[in-house]
Amino acid sequence: MKLDERHLIQLAAVVQAGGVTEGAALLGLSQPAVSRTLTMLEKRLGEPLFVRGRRPLQPTPFGRALATHGQTMLTASRKASELLDTFREGGSGVVRVGGTQFFTDGLVTAMVAEFQNAHPDVRVDQSYGYFADLRAALTTDRIDLAICPIDLLDEGSELAFEELLPGRNVVACAPTHPLLLQRRPPIGALLDYPWVAPPPNSPLMADLRSLLLSLGEMEPKIRYAGGSLISTLTYVQATNALTILPHGVVFGLRHVGTIAALPFKVPHPERALGLLRVKGSSLSPAVEAFARHVTESFAALRHLIKRHEERVVWGV
Repeated sequence: MKLDERHLIQLAAVVQAGGVTEGAALLGLSQPAVSRTLTMLEKRLGEPLFVRGRRPLQPTPFGRALATHGQTMLTASRKASELLDTFREGGSGVVRVGGTQFFTDGLVTAMVAEFQNAHPDVRVDQSYGYFADLRAALTTDRIDLAICPIDLLDEGSELAFEELLPGRNVVACAPTHPLLLQRRPPIGALLDYPWVAPPPNSPLMADLRSLLLSLGEMEPKIRYAGGSLISTLTYVQATNALTILPHGVVFGLRHVGTIAALPFKVPHPERALGLLRVKGSSLSPAVEAFARHVTESFAALRHLIKRHEERVVWGV
């Protein structure tokens, strides 16, 4: 015999609340409607569900056993309703975000942690790539958002772009580097030191080559290559080697004391760090909430960087 799950849920609510009126209120139903359901259910089963004449209502052993199954369904229904509410509010779900390795590790991962402190039921899947890879991942629905530096989107691009920070890279070094001890070090002094290579095919590597070419150096003196952001920071801190890093990352680590920026402008195309998504795409509330968090976090960082920039003279 197949039973209607709704009838079992109503039976469970009545047993739980101790009365038909109370059980109906628990479910947001009318008392007569629930009474009719219980009467119909008893007739169909041929077994009493409640002890006759007892007030408050007392379920029979069979009624209590049946209500147990209904209680499981009632609990599951409530959890599903709560899940729907939190999903609609952006409190649950999955966010798939991609970004360039150094910038993601240096800044975005901390923003993910801050977001999840407020949204602990949201899972974030993070991946790495440069613009071409991230663009392909967005258009094939493998990620929801991308945070990366770009030169300029193609006209008619299928992607929507929101600028987060100016995409400026800087020459980075240890806080104790000899060049930092000079009030106005000549830019040619950069050729006196070895370099830590940024990731191959990255905008960072392209900017390193551009900087050295502007100084008449065809190839950088690479001492260390292939490392992650953490290994690059560790290596640079322990040596006099130089590297190219995003200015936002160096600024974000200013209080840690592991890295500093030399006041030289690195020649590179007009570039911006931005938040990318597919135009017209319908994103889940959790993804929208994460995008708002990232935008607000970068707006605060941008303000701090601007104040800092007003006190620093950048050379050519």
